[in-house]
Amino acid sequence: MVSHSVQTIPTQRQKYRLSIGRAPVVMAVLGVITGALTAAVVIAFRLLYESAQHGLLPGGQLGDYEGLPAWQRLLLPIAGAAVIGLYMRHIAHRDPRTGIGFVIERTAYHEALLPLRNAIHQFVTAALAIASGHSVGREGPSVHLGATTGSQIGQRLGLPHNSLRTLVACGTAAAIGASFNTPLAGVAFAMEVVVMEYTIAGFLPVIIAGVTATALAHLVFGAGIVFTIPALSIQGLHELPLVMGLGLLLGGLAAAFIRTLRHSSRWLGHWPVVPRALVGGLVVGLIGLAYPQVMGIGYDTIAATFAGELGVALLVGLAGAKLLATAAIIGLGVPGGLIGPTLVMGAAAGGAVGLLAESLIPLPLGGPALYALLGMGAMMGATLRAPLAALTAMLELTANPGIIMPGMLAIAAATLSAREVFWTDSVYHLELGERGLDPRQNPLLQAASRLGILQLVNPRCEQLPVLADTTEWVLAAPDEGALPDRACRIDTLRAHQQAGQPPFADAVALLPIDEKASLRDAFERLRGAGDAALLVTRPASGGAREWTGIVTRQAIHDAYLD
Repeated sequence: MVSHSVQTIPTQRQKYRLSIGRAPVVMAVLGVITGALTAAVVIAFRLLYESAQHGLLPGGQLGDYEGLPAWQRLLLPIAGAAVIGLYMRHIAHRDPRTGIGFVIERTAYHEALLPLRNAIHQFVTAALAIASGHSVGREGPSVHLGATTGSQIGQRLGLPHNSLRTLVACGTAAAIGASFNTPLAGVAFAMEVVVMEYTIAGFLPVIIAGVTATALAHLVFGAGIVFTIPALSIQGLHELPLVMGLGLLLGGLAAAFIRTLRHSSRWLGHWPVVPRALVGGLVVGLIGLAYPQVMGIGYDTIAATFAGELGVALLVGLAGAKLLATAAIIGLGVPGGLIGPTLVMGAAAGGAVGLLAESLIPLPLGGPALYALLGMGAMMGATLRAPLAALTAMLELTANPGIIMPGMLAIAAATLSAREVFWTDSVYHLELGERGLDPRQNPLLQAASRLGILQLVNPRCEQLPVLADTTEWVLAAPDEGALPDRACRIDTLRAHQQAGQPPFADAVALLPIDEKASLRDAFERLRGAGDAALLVTRPASGGAREWTGIVTRQAIHDAYLD
């Protein structure tokens, strides 16, 4: 996902400034690089599945699965699921996890170190899923690809791990911008969903990355907005109760989708991947016989809803069919995004509410297209718990500033409804919570992830002798501030203790840690380690490692806990 041509290694001083979040120029340059490389990856991903659709669909029309004969609508997703299942069984079996939930977990719990192989599998399998008509979106896979691009750039340059978090956010924003043509929504999504924080230092490179990627995508796909619709706005304050009611309804729909998705995942989760994928493909194919509009990403269905081409009964059926098809195919293990499907469900439900309201309420209303747009934002915000990203996406996808106020109300009502009335969490955090993970539960550790340990290193231990084969050390010193004068391997110390001959007084265990580590990693290493300190190392010539200094508990306490 990242070119080997990126070889400019930051100096030690630049790494120090990066570790404390005070290298804005370096991060801005890295934002440009991440945005450009993410754009290249996302453009390649989009061209791949669009080329396949041109060859598979009638007249080469993107998204026109409705034009396929019934037997092809049934067999295409099954065949695609079979190929994806075989790929995951024989090629991706060691690195099967993909998607935004995986990105959030790696960012929160693994120093934002995203493996390259998982992203390659995401690229291949998501393109296959979209091309074969599965009810999945392109935005989730794009986020995984962009986040991995940013993480890989940081890893290749040997940057402090706290900087990788910002580069993951850069890649996320760039991916959303390049995929959706929504750079501002990309920035909001990266901050709200992936890194779950707003900082000035983090904002600037993320904005730059989003702009860079969107500009490059314009060169390939054009600068037009995704949905061209007339200016929309409410016709008076009398519509606000209806807007709120729509939000409450969409919150319930979002809760139903999240629960169906999780039940689908647990239902056949113990099955091997190939039969699971085949069942998912069969479900999509059968639903596609009655509602072919559920197949593929579905932006053409949203456009038809805005244009008033679909009736109430069809819209209601589409909302339910899209929910079941998406929950089945993603829940049963086919890699794909769910942002696009939530937009389709929201537009269909909102359009149906708008049509019904127009026929029943003898007052001027904004029209079905307005309520379809509000439904999109409400469904996205409630499902992802990303209200600001949903609002900005509504604005950027349609260039309709008139939806800001009613959009805010609809999204707020939907989010509160899903959370407080139907008791559901974000679709991503619910998945993590089922495995005992929730990065929101410890804000102190999340804050510690933003800082590196270089500023806390005491370099005076560089005078200690270097023994290349050691991994655990004991520092013998009467106090932490004194220059250590001797060290030994901890297994040597234990041998002496077992023999009743402890060689050192006031010995302190030294646990090795890389200089790229974040403060959070330092906390984790010292947890339960008694009086241990950290021995900070970095790569040296010939594959060896050299010491740069030590970090003690007292140094961390004095810097951050006083």
